[in-house]
Amino acid sequence: MIRFYNTAKRKKEVFEPISPGRVGMYVCGVTVYDLCHIGHARSAIVFDVLSRYLRERGYDVTYVRNFTDIDDKIINRAKELGKDTKEVAEYYIQAFYEDMEKLYVKRADYEPRATEFIGEMIDMIKILLEKGNAYVSDGDVYFSVESFPEYGSLSGRRLEDMIPEKRVKAKGKKRHPMDFALWKSAKQGEPYWESPWGPGRPGWHIECAVMSCHYLGNSFDIHGGGEDLIFPHHENERAQAICAYGGQFARYWLHNGFVTVESEKMSKSLGNFITIRDALKMYHPQILRLFLLSKHYKSPVDFSKKELDSAKSALIRAYRTIERLEEIIGPEKQIDLSLKDVKEEDSFLFRFVKAMDDDLNTAGAIGVIFEKVKEINRKIEKGEKKELERDRSELLYAGKILGIFQQDAKSFFKELYEKELPIDIAEIEELIKERAEARKRKDWKKADQIRDKLRKMGIILEDTKEGTRWRLDV
Repeated sequence: MIRFYNTAKRKKEVFEPISPGRVGMYVCGVTVYDLCHIGHARSAIVFDVLSRYLRERGYDVTYVRNFTDIDDKIINRAKELGKDTKEVAEYYIQAFYEDMEKLYVKRADYEPRATEFIGEMIDMIKILLEKGNAYVSDGDVYFSVESFPEYGSLSGRRLEDMIPEKRVKAKGKKRHPMDFALWKSAKQGEPYWESPWGPGRPGWHIECAVMSCHYLGNSFDIHGGGEDLIFPHHENERAQAICAYGGQFARYWLHNGFVTVESEKMSKSLGNFITIRDALKMYHPQILRLFLLSKHYKSPVDFSKKELDSAKSALIRAYRTIERLEEIIGPEKQIDLSLKDVKEEDSFLFRFVKAMDDDLNTAGAIGVIFEKVKEINRKIEKGEKKELERDRSELLYAGKILGIFQQDAKSFFKELYEKELPIDIAEIEELIKERAEARKRKDWKKADQIRDKLRKMGIILEDTKEGTRWRLDV
């Protein structure tokens, strides 16, 4: 039985989709005016894992994640670069895909762009005007927050308490300080679309309201995003959609926590703004995934050397175990596994499911995975080979749901070592071969010299029954 913490109810609830066996999920994507940072990576990875997990639990998932490709920030960036907004948006959309592919984030089922739905947004605004939930003011159209009695219920705020944040008096065209733009009249030199209220472009909040309902209907199961979107973005999305279309919009609201950098909020002004590309220069992508999943998705996670080195060490231990398994029992054999009906309470997959069913507790699931790694190593040391094939299949299966163990051990270590040190793997393997030949000749002095040379290069040798293995001293 899956439970999620529902932001709208401020408590954990049993997950019961509207249509049994089917899940509609919408997650707010990025505004494409710059390279994505590690905060974007966390949100993308969390909901990638949620999508993977629900599918493995037997649900037919429709996953929608949008691109905001028209916005003040995109317009300003285009002006800075002397380029068209379409060109800027397209560049950063492709950069997003490149980053996500490196982090093993799968594409959503639908990835709409806001500019593809301008007509539908205009239609929604017309409905809101007809119902008295919106008004026109000098070419702009605003949503009237006072027309929706439930306004503030998602974020847990009362309208009267919000007013001081925007000053007591409404500014200019607004009737109420918290009213927000549905349609913005065009300014000189900005892109625009024709509308019944004159040339202009949609407000940010209406974009996601229209795109989510287009693909998933006026009532769907899950809406996700970063916790910074709860207010005003998600609050405003919900208000517009319910007023225009009826229904309940999203039933379960899931929000991931922030990423800090060495315990400080990430910002360009502090000089600690880390893009995904910056992070990938420092760490292997699977290390980044493991790190970002090592805390519960609602909790903050600190991008620090200590935390990332811990994730690196853990992943190396797991891959060394996978490497040992291949040496002992050969390449992986396909075993059909499923999470649809796991019953044995003491089994590995049962414990994995129990953690994941508890509000997508990836931290707990990772703990279960590394208990499995220890168990496998104990069996190897005792020479117990009987269950190792299934043990390995279960380990890799669970890991791949989290997006780790995406490579064979040899490929992983090659990439890791090339990132960690400018080493020549062919040279290392040739030195190990020379050492093996020296040991056959009982030339222990030569063998020790080669071992010492490798140690100075940061290479540790491990002589086992299956032969000599090497690893980077990390």
